[in-house]
Amino acid sequence: MLLGVNIDHVATLRQARYAGMPGAHNAEPSVTAAARAALEGGADSITLHVREDRRHMQDADAQAVRREIPLPLNLEMGATPAMLDFALRLRPDYVCLVPERRQEVTTEGGLDVAGRAEELRTLVAALTAGGSRVSMFIDPEEEQVRAAAAIGAPMVELHTGRFSNTLGDERRAETARLATAAQLAHNLGLEVHAGHGIQLSNLAELTAVPHLTELNIGHTLIARAVFTGLTAAVREMKEAIASLSW
Repeated sequence: MLLGVNIDHVATLRQARYAGMPGAHNAEPSVTAAARAALEGGADSITLHVREDRRHMQDADAQAVRREIPLPLNLEMGATPAMLDFALRLRPDYVCLVPERRQEVTTEGGLDVAGRAEELRTLVAALTAGGSRVSMFIDPEEEQVRAAAAIGAPMVELHTGRFSNTLGDERRAETARLATAAQLAHNLGLEVHAGHGIQLSNLAELTAVPHLTELNIGHTLIARAVFTGLTAAVREMKEAIASLSW
């Protein structure tokens, strides 16, 4: 099982103070330093989300990580022509297409691939031609899984937000939805990832979801890093993942 480390909230913290001072020599914390710390902790890839309004990650952040960090880069982005242009210039290893809402702090909910199929088919083709493997960030719904396969995406990332935010019977129901979606995706030839809200406390329950190859985890690692440092937080998560039977 691979671990992709999302370092978005390092930029969130930096922008809380330095958003009005682009290029400030003393801006901290450093996004590239965070990516290096994740690498030292055993991360298998680095994820970052460059939003259209650039509220957190900046173009220069993504470019520096791409240039300086010897790990695959996974760019999360909205499905827009402007972001397509940016991705084709950046040439990340992976692109994960996600929904964007201006009022949200972090991505909530999956992309409506079924409702935007023709538009997304064009984006997938362009990104693939540009050298990136493309994933759809979707809710664990049959319609969305089938739509992702139909438009030519080689991967899906199942949104685990509802799973992580529920308990008891609701958690079990969400786990079953994830398992069904993952099995269908695998049957359709898609590589299956998962992400959003995954923590040490719910990690073991995801072993019930078949065919997962990568977990993308961010917020809990940055939160843990406040107390342990990011390298230790990533290493702790890697060890926890390795201890389970997937």
